[in-house]
Amino acid sequence: MTDISSHAFDQAVLSCRQCPRLSGFLQTVKNQHPDYHARPVIAFGEAMPKLLIVGLAPGMHGANRTGRPFTGDFAGILLYQTLHRFGFATRNDSISANDGLRLMGCRITNAVKCLPPENKPIPQEIKQCNQYLSVEINQFMKGGGIAVLALGTVAHQAVLMSLQLKAKDYPFAHGAVHAVPSSSGNGLRLYDSYHCSRYNTQTKRLTAEMFAQVFVQIITDIKL
Repeated sequence: MTDISSHAFDQAVLSCRQCPRLSGFLQTVKNQHPDYHARPVIAFGEAMPKLLIVGLAPGMHGANRTGRPFTGDFAGILLYQTLHRFGFATRNDSISANDGLRLMGCRITNAVKCLPPENKPIPQEIKQCNQYLSVEINQFMKGGGIAVLALGTVAHQAVLMSLQLKAKDYPFAHGAVHAVPSSSGNGLRLYDSYHCSRYNTQTKRLTAEMFAQVFVQIITDIKL
């Protein structure tokens, strides 16, 4: 799959049914909400970005509904506001897949492409879906990408899995920056942030300023 075209790759993701629990759940959701996307969600953004953002999985009424990562739900509010603030997005909100929003120098994907029950994928599903994230990160590095932002522990560990690195060697911590081996030779940095979920932002575990500081570091490093 490493030499597959971007269109063929997207179609492979969209048609994936390799996790019985997830595909069954998506069918149930589709029956309940016929107008929802309710399929695996493909990445969004520039084809050859400097920054790749990795989330956990589509949200029920966000990406699972609209078909675009972090679009149409609470988790996307802080993310797109921050992307716009730092020049990665043409607008500060993401409402629908047809709202005209464009990303610049940035791409967004998820560790798990399908909506999981209760927003909790099981380890086997994360491992199974890692075949797709591995391709995405490999293409990202080939295209000159140098910064990967993991939103939460699951995304952090999925990125390491895709790079065949051990999680114990790169512990997750909000604001942490890890220099990781890169096949591109450009040097790859993995940045950690708490996930911009409703729970984390409303409980102040993650504030707008905390999130902004992660992007300040990313911007500084990208320009080096």
